[in-house]
Amino acid sequence: MDGKAKVRSGGEVDLWSEIIGASDQPSTNAPLIQPVYQRRRRTSHPTPSDSDHPLLLQPTNSNRLSFAAANNKRVSWNRSLSIRGRISIAVAPCLANQPQQKQPRRRGKPPVPKGKAAEHSSLDKERAYFQEVDAFELLEESPSPKHFGTWATGNQTVTDPIPHVSSRLEKWLFSKKINFSCGPSTTLSKILETPAAPMDPIYTSGLDLSSVKTPEKFSPVSVIDADQGCEDIDAAIKKLSLASKSTSSHLDRIDPFTALLGICEQPEPMKFLDLFSKYCAPESIAKIGEGTYGEAFRAGNTVCKIVPFDGDFPVNGELQKKSEELLEEAVLSQVLNSLQEFEKNDSNACTTFIETIDLKVCQGSYDAALIRAWEKWDEKNGSENDHPKEFPEKQRYLVFVLQHGGKDLESFVLENFDEARSLLVQVTAALAVAEAAYEFEHRDLHWGNILLSRNGSVTVKFILEGKQISFRTYGLSVSIIDFTLSRINTGENILFLDLSQDPYLFKGPKGDKQSETYRKMKEVTEDHWEGSFPRTNVLWLVYLVDILLLKKTYVRCSKNERDMRSLKKRLDKYDSAKEAILDPFFEDLFVNN
Repeated sequence: MDGKAKVRSGGEVDLWSEIIGASDQPSTNAPLIQPVYQRRRRTSHPTPSDSDHPLLLQPTNSNRLSFAAANNKRVSWNRSLSIRGRISIAVAPCLANQPQQKQPRRRGKPPVPKGKAAEHSSLDKERAYFQEVDAFELLEESPSPKHFGTWATGNQTVTDPIPHVSSRLEKWLFSKKINFSCGPSTTLSKILETPAAPMDPIYTSGLDLSSVKTPEKFSPVSVIDADQGCEDIDAAIKKLSLASKSTSSHLDRIDPFTALLGICEQPEPMKFLDLFSKYCAPESIAKIGEGTYGEAFRAGNTVCKIVPFDGDFPVNGELQKKSEELLEEAVLSQVLNSLQEFEKNDSNACTTFIETIDLKVCQGSYDAALIRAWEKWDEKNGSENDHPKEFPEKQRYLVFVLQHGGKDLESFVLENFDEARSLLVQVTAALAVAEAAYEFEHRDLHWGNILLSRNGSVTVKFILEGKQISFRTYGLSVSIIDFTLSRINTGENILFLDLSQDPYLFKGPKGDKQSETYRKMKEVTEDHWEGSFPRTNVLWLVYLVDILLLKKTYVRCSKNERDMRSLKKRLDKYDSAKEAILDPFFEDLFVNN
């Protein structure tokens, strides 16, 4: 029976069969009430076992109602049951329980690994981030329309609190604005005392700047002496800087190039040929050496060191020096020149520092005679510097006209141990004199900056702190050159080069004596190069002992080497060249006057 009325033969319909078939089919119009099996929503995380439920029912989302046993599949235990070992049953009337079309299945979260409970996402990082953002105070660059009334207009002051600035300079400025009756009680106050000048209102609280008046002791046009403070704010800032930019008080207010012309006693730059012709015939000019920043030419009995400056064109791959840098070196050279005058100096004097005969600023291209000398030296030695023809026509140069000191220690051939001792005692005594006179530190006394010659002299004279002393020379004359990295106290200013701005100076190869000495200087100064650290002079004396032991060949015996090694050990205990000159190593070189 398929539920359809059969047609008899002859075309008649069997009504009885139709009635029976209709009674066998369920009526689709009558509402049905059937139990719907559902699980209660998750309230806890029990860990039931399979023995608690011989039959597991899945949720009835219309399309999921099925029996696990009927599917013959093992169903994983659902941890969302509210009560362990029980199933909630709900009866839902008027629910269409007929099979429906299969709905597309929504992708759920990946299953939680067995034995691990689902972890809730942590918002600690997000919470910390927004707390940090909320705590950060943004500064407005212009008045906000919402709080316009709290901003200063003219002499009106703001009501917002003063931003905290942990700075002695800030505190000093406010203290001077509030109480002008206070005298300069600290070094900082002395440095920062400045002539009054019109100033815009500053960000203050409860202070009417319109009532502030210039103290009578300040004069906007006069320079205040050392007891009252410094000359102007530029000079004060320069004194606070680790790199001194000033050379003397009357030069602080003028252009460094103009100041350099003044030091050289020139109204304007001159031509090379005009300068060299004062010392020799142009055809006799000869190049004798070179450095990263310049060239050295012999002109008669002098050596002319040419240094380009203030240009955009690089010098041998390096930036050109500035006027202010050369201004310091020029002043330092002149100060050391004063040590040569024994008649005028009864406290400290020596002739070991190279004499600067003249200083001149030149401008323009190298003359033909200089070009020929440069190219001839290049053919013989192979120059590492750029050809001078590459410089622009308007290039400026500073020319140091120096005493001819001989060959550098690197190329000079020492004959015996006595000459080696003479070298050490002359360098040590010269550093001791300069320390006593000007707190001088060379800071770059490698074997290229010591010149040697033989002049037949027997003794050399020094004056150290008012005492005249002489040492045997064994015919050797020593000259110290190149004060680019040096530090000196002129009495008016401290001139020095801030080596912290040149980190590559301290990254030389390990084991190299010169590179190691730079690094030891950094340890001694703690990278504060303005201060006085005479120990740096002793470090270069140790370097010279190493050079004489390791890199120079001369007649010596094992006892001579032991004496020199003993000197090196004792140098480690000295803090200055003034202490080192009293070492027993130099005792038999001393000559009683």
